[in-house]
Amino acid sequence: MKKLILLAAAMLLAITITAANETIVLRIKGMRCEECAHKVTTVLKKLPGIESMNFDLEKRTVTVEYDAALTCTDSIRQRLARTGRYKPTAYSKTDVIHRGIGLQMADMHCQNCVDRITRCLQAMEGIDSLGPHLDKHYFFIRYDANKTSKADIRQALLGLGFTPVNYYTSKDISFAYFDIPKEDCTEATIEEVLAMDGVDDVNVNPKRGTLAITYVNKDTSTEKLLQAVQAAGIKATIPPAHECKENK
Repeated sequence: MKKLILLAAAMLLAITITAANETIVLRIKGMRCEECAHKVTTVLKKLPGIESMNFDLEKRTVTVEYDAALTCTDSIRQRLARTGRYKPTAYSKTDVIHRGIGLQMADMHCQNCVDRITRCLQAMEGIDSLGPHLDKHYFFIRYDANKTSKADIRQALLGLGFTPVNYYTSKDISFAYFDIPKEDCTEATIEEVLAMDGVDDVNVNPKRGTLAITYVNKDTSTEKLLQAVQAAGIKATIPPAHECKENK
């Protein structure tokens, strides 16, 4: 009986401790990257009672779990405000949070491809505007991060049969595109290629059997990446010149 009483007391204590924890979601417009999130973490960890932090860099938000017996929302806000760059503001799910992304798709070959992508994206909630650039095989997409996300957009494009990767206007950035066996279009392949020198972004499309890469051209090249991918045991090849059936 004594053991049961002690167990009940311990459970009650655990519930009491958990109940003391509260959360607050803050927008930090100056928080744009993992390094920024690390700095915010360092700043807030100096406060007593901070239990955990979860970041959404797309929305520029941090969800802070804290012990209300040791700190409060005013202390959290003030601590961030003193940094200057990471001054917080209130967050609401009804906020319009505009974000823009450029996605390169080597398999976007013609105006019919552009039209299919446009119809698909315009049907998605949260898409604000679209800027297709067929000559460079990329789309610029402006969207509300409170209604959709970069991941959702990329997944929609994959479903259409395209292989989107990050696009940058810099002359230091290039793109590689290979045919690979559909069975190699996996997360493991993405992780393996991401670890290669100079690689910025990777995507695969199991529907088409393709591998797309964004890379820094001073660090590597399409030829070197092809050799590295093949050395990893993936039967990658450079696709033949495209004959777009959608134009016929």
